[in-house]
Amino acid sequence: MNTANTDRRVEEVLLARAASDGDGVQLKRVFGGNNLERFDPFLMLDEFGSDKAADYIGGFPSHPHRGFETVTYMLEGLMEHRDHMGNVGLLQPGDVQWMKAGSGVIHSEMPKQEEGHMRGFQLWVNLPAAEKMTPATYNDIAADRIPGYTVAGAQIKAIAGELAINGTPVKGVVTGLSTDPGYLDIALTDDSELHVSVPENYTALVYIYEGNLTIGSGGFPLSKGHLARLSRGDKLVLKGSADTRVLVITGKPIGEPIVHYGPFVMNSPEQIHQAINDYNAGTLVASTSA
Repeated sequence: MNTANTDRRVEEVLLARAASDGDGVQLKRVFGGNNLERFDPFLMLDEFGSDKAADYIGGFPSHPHRGFETVTYMLEGLMEHRDHMGNVGLLQPGDVQWMKAGSGVIHSEMPKQEEGHMRGFQLWVNLPAAEKMTPATYNDIAADRIPGYTVAGAQIKAIAGELAINGTPVKGVVTGLSTDPGYLDIALTDDSELHVSVPENYTALVYIYEGNLTIGSGGFPLSKGHLARLSRGDKLVLKGSADTRVLVITGKPIGEPIVHYGPFVMNSPEQIHQAINDYNAGTLVASTSA
């Protein structure tokens, strides 16, 4: 089927659901769990946010990962990252942490505040088999390094990817990855109508975290807390209101088996068992000084 010049339509709508992770952190799981192939190359999106310290103060103590990347994007509050490689990073409002777990990382993410509002997102991006056992890397990206664009009255923060909106090239701070992820934070106005050009065979997801939005030329309506998974095509039409904020997430599917168990995402059950054995034996990473 030729999807060129095809308007992307909403194929699936998910409502973010309450969940708990880490040491009792209360959050919303936007997507994740089973049948992850339909989100390929993405694995999970969490939204965390509360003005109650009890909801976040426990943080995410030291824990392992293997086989994918984590992207943490802060809207409000302070969160400190530490890992076995000796990296220490303080995430402040607007900052992004892009970490490749690769063959293994042990890290912690702990709040550096005892009161006030904390809010942000964590996205998991899968790695192809050829990259799952490559060395871990860590990239701390300050808010002032993230490019900003104004298109049709909408304010766009370009975290990753190279897309075009209403014909304007929009390039994020992170590019050149094999899954070619696009990650945009967009604040729309009443007059905004955005036409986002996305490679036709890429996965495209839209998460509304403030206000209301319509998707497609037919105007499919969605409200705060909903994620839309879109059909294939090369044109994504978004219309919002004055208080609308959305994440637009796009990426090149990997097309490989996905087997996950907690903090490990591999291609076979045997590889998952190996990851668990490596962690239990203390050999998941070269050093566990975090």
